[in-house]
Amino acid sequence: MNNQHSVWRIFITLIFAMCLRILPLPESLAVFNPDWVLLVLIYWSLAIPERVGISYAWIFGILTDVLMGRLFGQYALSYSLVIYLVLIWHRQLRQFPQFQQSVFVFACLLISQLLLFWFENLKAPAQLHGTFWLPVLSGTFCWTLVYHMMRFVRRF
Repeated sequence: MNNQHSVWRIFITLIFAMCLRILPLPESLAVFNPDWVLLVLIYWSLAIPERVGISYAWIFGILTDVLMGRLFGQYALSYSLVIYLVLIWHRQLRQFPQFQQSVFVFACLLISQLLLFWFENLKAPAQLHGTFWLPVLSGTFCWTLVYHMMRFVRRF
């Protein structure tokens, strides 16, 4: 894959994921909206770890902070930590079957969600509701779809 084309593909897929992140959904479906940006970052850091790493996670985390109107650096730290874990385990993860990758993605999404909840709790005491788990679960179920779509984009 051409260097310049791959950078544009990465960038465009991450921008598209950011659009999905803020997609206006009905209230009943909005609680299921997974962290698309993190899912795409996980894919790219698994596929080409020498190119997509913590710097991409930090930059797109800052952009997601601005996009979501959250505390500055909240998503950046969360994404960077998760991508660091992916980079540590990327050789093993690439060999795992899809189900085991989904379990790892579940753990990554859960870590990210817990960090975001912790940041919110630092600002003001927050309650942990049952809807807290829904983006993690839906993101885990969407991982197979994201993986195959991103793989198609990468080879196209």
